[in-house]
Amino acid sequence: MIKLEGVEKYYGNNRVLKGINLEIGKGEFISVMGSSGSGKSTLLNLIGGMDRPERGRIFVDGSEISAYADEQLTFYRRKKVGFIFQFFNLLPNITVLENIAMPLILDGSDNEEKVLELIKLVGLKGNENEYPYRLSGGEQQRVAIARALIHNPDIVLADEPTGSLDSDTGKMIMDLITRLAEESRKTIVLVTHESYIAEYARRTVRIKDGKIIE
Repeated sequence: MIKLEGVEKYYGNNRVLKGINLEIGKGEFISVMGSSGSGKSTLLNLIGGMDRPERGRIFVDGSEISAYADEQLTFYRRKKVGFIFQFFNLLPNITVLENIAMPLILDGSDNEEKVLELIKLVGLKGNENEYPYRLSGGEQQRVAIARALIHNPDIVLADEPTGSLDSDTGKMIMDLITRLAEESRKTIVLVTHESYIAEYARRTVRIKDGKIIE
């Protein structure tokens, strides 16, 4: 489903990714493991269409997203990809329900029934009208997961989703992501520097100094 061929990425004179070749199958749950600065988040941003490579090509479902025009890339991000971030990225002044519905609102649609269904799925029923600052870190990440799934993306990209959580809460979040992966059969790419988090995935890819080492 996802294929990277000779992908390189520079920030100024800094060559962050160095000829990345990688294939990820449809419905596969993989982790990308590496230390800080290894290039793993950059790799995730390229797959998600948040950035473009200087060299190489990126294909999703046979279509070369690295050649997309800006408008095509925006459509790809909104329809095809769901993002889960380390620091949740929730809007503090709107409710749980409104945060989850935001991708639908941006697309000019409204489906409260679907939002409520996802709130129940991530175990937050009864918190629809709460504000993020009144929730625990684990609960906020559950909101972020529901928001990532609201438009039913084929691909879910998770960038250190447990990095801001204690180990017990992190385990709960990973159990939820694993269950979603098994039940929805979405393609999940999870970035982490923790080996015990990487083990939740079916396959682990290790990256070091911008190169895949295994």
